[in-house]
Amino acid sequence: MAGIRVVFFEECDEHLGELENGLIAIQEGDRDPETINIIFRAVHSIKGGASIFGLEALVGFAHTFENLLTKVRSGEKALDEAVIKTCLKAADVLADLVREANGGAAVEDGKADPLVSTLTALSSGSSAGAEEAEEEDPELAALQFQPVSVSFAELDVAAPKTLAIRFKPGLAMYAKANDAILILQELSRYGEVKAAVNTDALPLLDGLDPREGYLTWHISLLTTQHPSLVREVFEFVENDCELEISEAETIAPIAAPPPPVIEAPPTAPPVSFAPAPAPAPVGPVEAAPVPNQPQTQGSIRVDLDRVDRMIDLVSELVINQSILVQRLAGERFNGQAEVSAALEDLDKLTREIQDSVMAIRAQPVKAVFQRMSRLVREVEAVTRKPVRLVTEGDATEVDRTVIERLSDPLTHMIRNAIDHGIEPPEKRAAAGKPAMGTVKIAAAHRGGRIIIEVSDDGAGINRERVREKAVERGVIGAEDRLTDEETDNLIFAAGFSTADQVSDISGRGVGMDVVRSGVQALGGRITVTSVQGQGSTFTLSLPLTLAVMDGMLVQVGDQGMVVPLTALVESFQVAPGDVTRLGVETTFLHLRGANVPLLDLGAMLGYPRGEDEDGRHVALLVEDDSGQRAALLVNDILGQQQVVIKSLEANYREVPGVAAATILGDGRVALILDVNAILSRRRRVCAEPKAA
Repeated sequence: MAGIRVVFFEECDEHLGELENGLIAIQEGDRDPETINIIFRAVHSIKGGASIFGLEALVGFAHTFENLLTKVRSGEKALDEAVIKTCLKAADVLADLVREANGGAAVEDGKADPLVSTLTALSSGSSAGAEEAEEEDPELAALQFQPVSVSFAELDVAAPKTLAIRFKPGLAMYAKANDAILILQELSRYGEVKAAVNTDALPLLDGLDPREGYLTWHISLLTTQHPSLVREVFEFVENDCELEISEAETIAPIAAPPPPVIEAPPTAPPVSFAPAPAPAPVGPVEAAPVPNQPQTQGSIRVDLDRVDRMIDLVSELVINQSILVQRLAGERFNGQAEVSAALEDLDKLTREIQDSVMAIRAQPVKAVFQRMSRLVREVEAVTRKPVRLVTEGDATEVDRTVIERLSDPLTHMIRNAIDHGIEPPEKRAAAGKPAMGTVKIAAAHRGGRIIIEVSDDGAGINRERVREKAVERGVIGAEDRLTDEETDNLIFAAGFSTADQVSDISGRGVGMDVVRSGVQALGGRITVTSVQGQGSTFTLSLPLTLAVMDGMLVQVGDQGMVVPLTALVESFQVAPGDVTRLGVETTFLHLRGANVPLLDLGAMLGYPRGEDEDGRHVALLVEDDSGQRAALLVNDILGQQQVVIKSLEANYREVPGVAAATILGDGRVALILDVNAILSRRRRVCAEPKAA
């Protein structure tokens, strides 16, 4: 059962995601009946699985939620604003209860009571209860909840009726590990159950097939629920059994049939206790395809530790392949051509294995984006600012390790966007903006990296106030001159905040500093652009994976360095006549009619680079995430290769201009350059005022 329980909670995450997506779609105007059915099935599936494990609090709340959804499905309850808002809150409560049942933090006592009352009132067709609950707790969406005991008999207002149910399980139902007793237990939650079993089809012992279902259940259910809801109990087994449900005013008590009388033949042979031949193994039983349903590609669940172990092994394979290529490059033997071809095949095979393994661990960012919907609702309730969340590119895939560490930076940015960026409704109206603010999260692949943008249509960054607070807190001096870009980036300084009061949302000066640290720890970069009165956009540039990457190995002095291939435009040799100096520290390269900044990489990082013997320079044209270009001078280009990324901060310390490190084929450590940081450093140096 422990293994089944793990699978149940994994499926709960999927159902909660479907529930969240469906409710958001409805909030945005989707009224497709299938969307409502998906929402209902998600809640019903969670309730059904929870009942197997005896999670009564979760089952009780899901049942209350399900009652309202039933009325919506049948058209008895309109999908107005109150119903949608209550369903969104109920989805948050359901997620809390699932987390608690899975060993997470316990929810607070009695916090779900007003919501249960609201759900019950809406199910009964009354709006007074919903309004009263809203008045009692206007910040309900930002709170944690405690499971409550629900009396189901009090939840239904329709007149009771009796349903007659005939239920005969088949072989396929038992082959899928379903249990008739559990279904009867689930039925008991809808009313009073009386059941009898018919054994007429049960054969003698010598003709008994242990895999077959011979029993027929005759069930009388006294309930106030609609027959369509009762049929949902059999949703997962309906194709694997005989099922009849009919409605009648009264049904005579069902008496169990007398046990069959088994008479042995007059000349019965002696009973033999010799072992019977073993039955043939039962193969997997496939469910009959549901009409009008597309056949999906099969999938399996794999423990993440196994995938991570495979990633580690592939990383070691990449290193050993590099070692093998480097060692054989200096050897001389007769089969040089054959060995070269074999090495090329090995390199191709290694790359294909690495790409396949990384694809296994890649996941869409949708999982992170979904969590932000609830966050927006919670902050919206506390700040009393109506906000709409828009997501784009949520199918963009990235390595699971990156996704796991994206949640905290995105959480901080969205909380700050609503608290500091979005204006109150009255100020937005005065500025000619709609009362509801908009926060947008977009993801896309660009240049071998994932770009995530978090933007809002708020007031933008007040640079004068940012500067005042920076001077007040000692971040900068009163006489310092800063560009707009540098002023905007002050919000990432440790301990910086423009809030006058500390609230539950922000004001402690740790939010954006945490964001920058988290993004840098991922080998990424964050930038901000803002227009006063129009809003701000935060752009995160992150690697697709934290395991391996393609790079160009170059030599600077006696040190090997790796330039990420995603940042490299081209490589070339530079003649002295192509170089123009402007002042003492600024140098430009004339390249095909354009002037490109020329940076001596060795001088910037403290390595004496020197010159080639013929006086010509080797240069790499690189481009950062913002599209800015520069040429980097190096001693030599050693070739392109795939390298395994190793954290430099975890093993040494942070080095400006260096993103990480790797191990080369000869065992040496090579630094992986951070092109964004190098070009940004160059822009800062150029912007600094020079002494007269």
